[in-house]
Amino acid sequence: MDRELALEIVRVTEAAALASAQWMGRGKKNEADGAATKAMRTMFDSINMDGIVVIGEGELDEAPMLYIGEKLGTGYGPKVDVAVDPLEGTNIVAKGHPNAMAIIAVADKGTLLHAPDMYMEKIAVGKNAAGKISLDDPIEKTIDIVAEANNKRVHDLTVIIQERPRHDELVERIRAKGARVKFFGDGDVAAAIATALPQTGVDLFIGTGGAPEGVISAAALKSLGGDMQARLVPMNEEEETRCRQMGLENPRQLLRLEDLVKGDDAIFAATGVSSGELLEGVTFLGGGVAETHSIIMRSKTRTVRYIKAHHHLDHKPNLQMDL
Repeated sequence: MDRELALEIVRVTEAAALASAQWMGRGKKNEADGAATKAMRTMFDSINMDGIVVIGEGELDEAPMLYIGEKLGTGYGPKVDVAVDPLEGTNIVAKGHPNAMAIIAVADKGTLLHAPDMYMEKIAVGKNAAGKISLDDPIEKTIDIVAEANNKRVHDLTVIIQERPRHDELVERIRAKGARVKFFGDGDVAAAIATALPQTGVDLFIGTGGAPEGVISAAALKSLGGDMQARLVPMNEEEETRCRQMGLENPRQLLRLEDLVKGDDAIFAATGVSSGELLEGVTFLGGGVAETHSIIMRSKTRTVRYIKAHHHLDHKPNLQMDL
């Protein structure tokens, strides 16, 4: 992939964030998601690439969401797989809560796992513990491994996990071991990435969440030198069949980072919609000007850029809010 594509991709996440942020706190999650999707699709039309959505928000009959199999870009340029989440955290935006983002991962064609929209067990760590974890290990052993890798005492270790009843037993075991638990609500991409950013203080991410978010997180962790393992959790025969149709002969196989994102070249971009641990949210400064904060990274070079930009909304009619 051309390195210029990285900066083009962040323009797409900026557009989605600007469009959805205007719905912040209005209690209308579908409108926020629709605005992000429309802005993202419009911006993709201007990018020189031959992309296909391998992780999106459903199939063709669920349009206008960005659907699996949809073509993106001008059709010229590199052939790439695209994973999109126009608005990670639709409920977050509707309620005015933190940690909503617009997210994209792009990689060479055929290198992103075609993950169906179902549950996935996931574990993620930063670079110090990379290559040392196993999803099959008991959580108590994993905590010891990560604590030693990060040169921390167990009771100084922070494990981030989604606050859901399905994780109650896991939370009890983490606390019994002596580590600290940090809960998050909707959206787990930022939580997984936090393990690879020392300033967050997060050491370990674990739990069951969405499979598409797992692949997107893997693209970022690969760029940051972190590690991730996962396993799909099909709930019925229909979901198992869907896994096989998407290329996974064994739907419950252990998926390592290289299975989630093959090769050495992947791009991850995200723009904050509401402020959180990873990014600041969209700020409307007055006078029709809005400020965005984005992160863009590439696994091939391990380059990570933070971009703060000012946008004059009067010059972007496609982002005008339709109340």
